[in-house]
Formats: sequence, structure tokens, C-alpha cells
Amino acid sequence: MRLHLPVAAVGLTLALAGCATSAGLHPQGKPIDPSSLATGRSLAQVTASEAAWPQTDWWTGLGDPQLDALIAEALKNNPSLAVADARVRAAQAAAGVTHADLIPSIGAGGSVAGARLPTSVPALGSGHFGLAKYAYASFKWSPDLWGGRRAAWQAAVGEARAAEVEAHAARVELSGNVARAYVQLGYAYTQQDVAKDELQRASEARKLTRQRVDAGIDNRIQLEQANAEVASARQQTAQAAQAIDAARNALSALLGKGPDRGLEITRPQLLPPSKLAVPADLPANLIGHRADLVAARWRVEAAGKDIKAAKAEFLPNLGLTALAGVIGFGGGNILTLPSRFYSVAPALSLPIFNGGRLRYNLRGKDAQYDLAVAQYNQALVQAVNEVADDVDALRSLRRQVRAEAQALAAAREAWTLAEQRYKAGVGSYLEALTVRQQLLAAEQRMAALKAQQSDQSVQLIQALGGGYTPGNGQTPPVPDSTTANTSSPTDNRS
Repeated sequence: MRLHLPVAAVGLTLALAGCATSAGLHPQGKPIDPSSLATGRSLAQVTASEAAWPQTDWWTGLGDPQLDALIAEALKNNPSLAVADARVRAAQAAAGVTHADLIPSIGAGGSVAGARLPTSVPALGSGHFGLAKYAYASFKWSPDLWGGRRAAWQAAVGEARAAEVEAHAARVELSGNVARAYVQLGYAYTQQDVAKDELQRASEARKLTRQRVDAGIDNRIQLEQANAEVASARQQTAQAAQAIDAARNALSALLGKGPDRGLEITRPQLLPPSKLAVPADLPANLIGHRADLVAARWRVEAAGKDIKAAKAEFLPNLGLTALAGVIGFGGGNILTLPSRFYSVAPALSLPIFNGGRLRYNLRGKDAQYDLAVAQYNQALVQAVNEVADDVDALRSLRRQVRAEAQALAAAREAWTLAEQRYKAGVGSYLEALTVRQQLLAAEQRMAALKAQQSDQSVQLIQALGGGYTPGNGQTPPVPDSTTANTSSPTDNRS
């Protein structure tokens, strides 16, 4: 009979626990298999090599010491990076708090209070003022029977690792943005050179046109056209100067400094575009070389652990609390045997009826998992297409540069011939200046194409991860559709 009672109690416990069930609740999201994102046709004519992954310090290969120094300065004590680092510390602290739930807690305390005890209760005293002294030690422990609290801790660790990787992503983005702003500064200087040359050419042409008008050879229409060209050249010069200031201010902001820092940056040299190549097996390996994808994978993993923790709440749980101490009134010694007390309180909690709280909580965790999967899928698709877009843009720019190089060569040859005709007395200098205008326009177009090439190369480096390499503990498991559905003791679907 004594054996039957515990068995019946256990059976009743399990039956009651079945009243709160997770049946019918599960996530719906499924991570995309990177190999399913076909890129063979889009990248068929592009060289594929494992060496195409950017180096950690990829900018040093551009051969500009000033750029190297600027990126090093930007990566040191930058306010934007301080924000990312603070988020890492906050996530790590949250993981530490969750881990504390896995281990027993021990506490102690005591107090001394003065009180006048009433005379109406003789057992308490005789109406005199006295001291109430109290000291205790406590022990609390709730065994993690179903692994729910451990899963919650693993979820918090996953969030912390995602924050760490996002801090790396912030550094990759910052270094790329500094390089792109540096390219824009160099292009602004080239624009200024061309604008000054155009202003000089337009001024000389206006001077000659005025002489021809005064001599009655041309009319005032030609002179007003020349005035318009001078005014336009002045506007372009002012615009180029403003572009230089804007690029310097952008660099100052990226460095985390005031605008005066930008005034110290000297004229950049032209940065060479990178060789057009992509890594072999691009989609599959991209998830390990882009920090944003690695962080997204960690969030999927963490969301799966949150589901496991939520399922564990449907099951019975045990707890143990122990308390021991001494208590006394008046001036006596509280360390005597009669002053001691202790208690041991095992506890059993059963989720029976809770207004649907546990089911709604699990439903919310499922939705969070689906959200994390959707964000991962979106980031993966965007990353692969960003690489393809940058490769297409670089291929197009190379064709445009080759075509513009022919146009520039023809314009230079025309200018040379026009000068020779003028010096030989065959043509006028005004005609030669008109030919030079075409040369300056070609030089401006070529400068813009070169700047676009350099900028697009940096964007391709960023799209390929910017040299990010996961460290120890930073590479999460590849997410799959079974992450949150794996059968476990916590999956109570009765």
C-alpha cells in the first residue's frame, strides 16, 4: 500500500501536467540552403579563386600610406564602434545572469531591531524595551530537469556571440566607408583640376571672342555664349571646391573627429581598382566570410534554444529551499540551542491551467524563430546579389573605361593637331580652344569612371565580407529546419 501511493502521486502529476500542452505549436521558418542560390551563369565569365577573399587588412594593398593611417585612426576609439562594443558587454552580462539560474544560490543575513514588547501577551515580555536579534543562512536550488534553463543560457550566449560578430561587422563597414570617402575626396580634387582648366580655357576663348567682336568679325551672340561658358566654368569650380569640403567632413565624421581634422588630409592618390575575381563556391562560403550573415546565423541558433526553454515550462519542476539560523529577544545569547531554527522545503510546481500563458509564450518564441530565419534568408539572398551586382558593375565599368580611353586618345590627338594648325598659321587659336573643350570633357568623364571603379571595388570587398574571419567560438552551426523541432524531453505534445 505504501508503494502504491507514490506511484499514484507520480501518475497524477503527469496527468495534471498534460493539461498545459504545447501540442500544435511549432515554427514554420526554414533557412535557405546557400547552394540553392545559383550564380553560375551570372558569374560564368569571372575568374574564380579561393584567393579572391579579401585580406583582413585589404586596404594596405591599395598602396596609399595616408589611407592606411586614416583607417587605423578610424578603428581606434571611434564612437560608433564604442556603441557596438557596449552592446557586446551588455549581451555578455545578460548571458552571465542567465547562467546564474543554473547553479544553487546561497545567502546569509541578519538584523538587530529594538522594540517595546506588549504586556498583554506575557510570553513576549513585561512591557520593557528590548532587542530582537536574527541571523540566518539560506540555500536555494531548482534542478534543471528538462534542460530548459540551460537552453535559455545557450540562447543568451548565442545573442552575445551575435553581438560580438556585429561589432566586427561595424569595423568592416567603417573601414570600407573610409576608403570610399577617400576615393570621393580624390575625385573631387580631379574635378577641381578639370574645372580650373575649363575656366582658363573659357576665359581665353572669351578674350579672343571679344577681340573678334570689337573687330567686327563676330557679333555679340558669340560673346554672350563665351560669357555663359565662363560662368558655367566658375560654377563647376565652386562645386568642386564644395565637394572637397564635403568629402573631408565625411572623413572627419568617420574618424570620430571634428571638421578641422579633415583639413589636415592631403590630396589622395588615385586608388587602383581591384582585380575582377570572385571566390570559388561563393554562396556556400559567403556565410562564413560575412559578419552580418554569421550574426544572423547566431540569432537563428539562439531563437531555437529559446523555443526549447519555452517548451520546458510545460513540464513539472522541482525546487529545494533550506533555511537555518538563530533568533532571540532581549539581551540573551542567541547562539544557545533554544535560539536555533531550521527548515527544509522541497517544492513541486505543476503547470495545469494558466490562461494560455505558456502556449502564447511558446507561440511568441516560434514567431521569433521564424523572424530570425527570415532575416537570415534575406541577408543571404541580399549578400549573394550584392556580389553579383558589384561584379556586373565592375565589368561594365571596365568596358566603359576602354571605350572612354579611345575617346580620350582621339580628343588629345585632335587637340595636338589643332595646336599644330594654329602654330602653322592655318587655323585660329579660338578653334583650338574649342577642340580643347572636348578634351577636358573627356578627361572629366574618364576621372569619373576611374573613381567609380575604385568605389565599386571597395563595395565588392565589403560584399565579400571585408576580410572578416570568424574566431574561436564565433562560428555557429549552420541553421537548418530541424533546429527548433528536434525531439527532446521538453517536447510535451500530449
